[in-house]
Amino acid sequence: MLKNISTGSSTLSRYILAEQRNYPEASGDFTIILEQIAFAAKLIGREVNKAGIANIVGSLASSNIHGETQQKLDVFANTNVIQALDHLGLLSGMASEEIEDIIPIPDKYPTGKYLAVFDPLDGSSNIDVNVTIGTIFGIFKKLGEPGDACPADFLQKGRTLVCAGYVIYGSSTMFVYSTGCGVNGFTLDPSVGEFILSHPDIMIPEHGKIYSANEGNFEKWSPEIQKYITDLRNNKERTYSARYIGSLVADFHRNLLKGGVFLYPGDKKNPKGKLRLLYEAMPLAFIIEQAGGRAVDGVTDILDIMPDDIHQRVPLIIGSKNEVDMFMRYVSGG
Repeated sequence: MLKNISTGSSTLSRYILAEQRNYPEASGDFTIILEQIAFAAKLIGREVNKAGIANIVGSLASSNIHGETQQKLDVFANTNVIQALDHLGLLSGMASEEIEDIIPIPDKYPTGKYLAVFDPLDGSSNIDVNVTIGTIFGIFKKLGEPGDACPADFLQKGRTLVCAGYVIYGSSTMFVYSTGCGVNGFTLDPSVGEFILSHPDIMIPEHGKIYSANEGNFEKWSPEIQKYITDLRNNKERTYSARYIGSLVADFHRNLLKGGVFLYPGDKKNPKGKLRLLYEAMPLAFIIEQAGGRAVDGVTDILDIMPDDIHQRVPLIIGSKNEVDMFMRYVSGG
């Protein structure tokens, strides 16, 4: 946490500016990008909060690149994140879970040195039943020559991220992010329309008491994963509780604050996993490591994986270091 900034006294913009002053070489470009993502989040949050009374709930006739039926709010969120970022002159391209190809910067706008990746509305299938959903994002620097981005520019390890974050739309709207110097959370005060520092210097407990997994897939998992879950259930030293919402951002956020592990491993049907490396696993892995936790795919730390496709899927085990390390011992036979 930055000195002289206390909980409740700092807006997101003020906090980002204070961080920027620690780097005399900073141009302020990065500050603008984060502020625009926060602006898009306010628009998305507004629509989420009135989804039950506005014509924004339900599915469309279209599907995204992954063959999933698009919700109306999926499209709204995707459009608003793009429009918040495409005109800044600070990005050379974007990539979204919802779109097959990378998103170029319109010719009428200049390009910059950053790349943005995002899942505009994670957990959108839960909208109709009023379950917490969210937005996940990551920011990279473009490698190589300046100018318009190509798909290869996005194929970077997660350790090259310069920022990652998520926004959670629930009983309150929270913006959580890291630039590699810890993790901080800001809660939207709707009376003033500002994100206010509410969760400074977030650290996940080293030992958790929650495991989050879709146990409906239990029979599809490997024997090692089945034994891991069974031993958590029957652990005599620590009592573990099963908590699974089915919305990645919601499950991750709870475990980040309270301690625990989220698992969406590969199975017999989907050995490569279901979650997207670039838009979901990498940004959350960046945050969890900054908060003292760990994220793996069952073999490798998520941040060390070199993607070979912008829509690559990956198994994800993420959370408190003790529980993730324990998982790795089970699957490695150690």
